[in-house]
Amino acid sequence: MAIFREKHTLILTLLCVLIHRSLSESPIHDLLKSKGLPVGLFPKDVESFTLYDTGLLEVFLRGPCLTKFDTMAFYESTVRANLTYGGLTGVEGLSQEELFLWLPVKDIIVDDPKSGLILFDIGLAHKQLSLSLFEDPPDCKSEVSEDFMQLKKKSRKEIGFHAQI
Repeated sequence: MAIFREKHTLILTLLCVLIHRSLSESPIHDLLKSKGLPVGLFPKDVESFTLYDTGLLEVFLRGPCLTKFDTMAFYESTVRANLTYGGLTGVEGLSQEELFLWLPVKDIIVDDPKSGLILFDIGLAHKQLSLSLFEDPPDCKSEVSEDFMQLKKKSRKEIGFHAQI
């Protein structure tokens, strides 16, 4: 009876570990970690991604979504960037709200992981944020209203960004 209980406990423990691991990280988050980037740069809603030989990374989400780091962030359905060790450069499809304006994130760089800082280039400025904000993949609100999309589009046009969302 004791042997049965020990086997049962071992099987349940292994199952719990596997379930926890599958819920906590996905292949995109494993890729980010292997490139010296925090796993929380992309939300949990990633369906798939493609990494090309050129270093171009395309990340496909279930749909556009909103989340929050230090300010609100907006992910389009597809986010593209050049992936190098410690950086995502030439980012397309990610914007951050700054002073009521939505500005596109251009680059995300971790120069020195020991510093505990990550650099976001939002075109008009560089922001240094704590890496601790990106320890876990964020939940994303996928019900983005049409009013929000119009507001975001308008704020980008006012500062000279005419790209369609």
